[in-house]
Amino acid sequence: MQPLADITVVAVEQAVAGPFATRHLADLGARVIKVERPGAGDFARHYDGAVKGMSSHFVWLNRSKESITLDVKTAEGKQVLGQLLDRADVLVSNLGPGAMGRLGFASDTVRRTHPHMITCEISGYGASGPYQDRKAYDLLVQAESGLLSITGGGTGTDAVPAKVGISVADIAAGMYAYSGILTALLKRHATGEGSTVEVSLLEALGEWMGYPAYYARYGGVQPQRVGTHHATIAPYGDVESGDGGSVFLAVQNEREWERFCDVVLGQPELAKDSRFRTNALRVDHRDALIELIESVFRGSTTPEVIERLMEADLAYAEVNDVIDFVRHPQLAARDRWREVDSPVGRLSALVPPADIEDVEPTMSAIPDVGEHTDKILLNLGYRSEDIERFRREGVI
Repeated sequence: MQPLADITVVAVEQAVAGPFATRHLADLGARVIKVERPGAGDFARHYDGAVKGMSSHFVWLNRSKESITLDVKTAEGKQVLGQLLDRADVLVSNLGPGAMGRLGFASDTVRRTHPHMITCEISGYGASGPYQDRKAYDLLVQAESGLLSITGGGTGTDAVPAKVGISVADIAAGMYAYSGILTALLKRHATGEGSTVEVSLLEALGEWMGYPAYYARYGGVQPQRVGTHHATIAPYGDVESGDGGSVFLAVQNEREWERFCDVVLGQPELAKDSRFRTNALRVDHRDALIELIESVFRGSTTPEVIERLMEADLAYAEVNDVIDFVRHPQLAARDRWREVDSPVGRLSALVPPADIEDVEPTMSAIPDVGEHTDKILLNLGYRSEDIERFRREGVI
């Protein structure tokens, strides 16, 4: 039996943050009923057509769910949504600011009539404060959170920020929604009472901005943009070798620094150099340090550099592109891929990263738009003629 096999989730969701949270609940066996707009459905279905005509975002976020199309602005649509909630344990939403309230399904309203319910609202900036009504998307929150001030490279007028290449604010919010819902389920098991879970993209990403925030607030200075290097540890980042390749290395403490100087650089005396004796000094003299390291590496190929790093038992990484990652031998060796069904055929999907003893994650089909509408409505007691009328009137 899956851990959440007796849990039903109604997801009035779109894009990334909400679907990311509910897909993880589905991975643990929850029944997730995804409410989509009649016709087009979740707009993330149309971000791209890279996966045999389907959106890569949608494929990633929506396996193992049931899809019902429902115009929740109509009286009949609201009635159906209410009936779904009568049989549900969790309501997840990440619509625009105040949208669920305008529909009559704000958390406090739902909780009054469904005290056992766990409601989770995901917003851009939270349900109060001067930004509560502001629309938010991932890149905008990356900007507001200060994340873009520490990405990229350069300083002053030469500074070049870089968007994080994945939806990091949405993912952070989705993960905190997921963990918050699991916590609320544990609380309900102990007390019998539901809970309201609120997550904002800004505060979720703000948690991930922890160390630069402390560094800036108490150090009094903005962390530097250092490209692919670490702002407060050196050497930590990419270094070029003699064959045009590069290696990412990480030296975390003084013992490792001494081994690096001795075994990798062949210059044990460098460990005591007044510019590099401590990590703080190495950060202050980063440019000179990297130039010195690369002057040694220029005489070696990338495999030779890696061999010396392995001999010194130091951390390193090779620079993969995304195709390299998909084909990564470690993922293959650990059997991290499964096949899932979809409207366009069988697709490969990564196994969820948390391995739980005696639990095989649910990895079933990615739904087509409204694929389960008729089945769900019939289970609610609607007749075939009711369903056909709803379809003619645009309710479903």
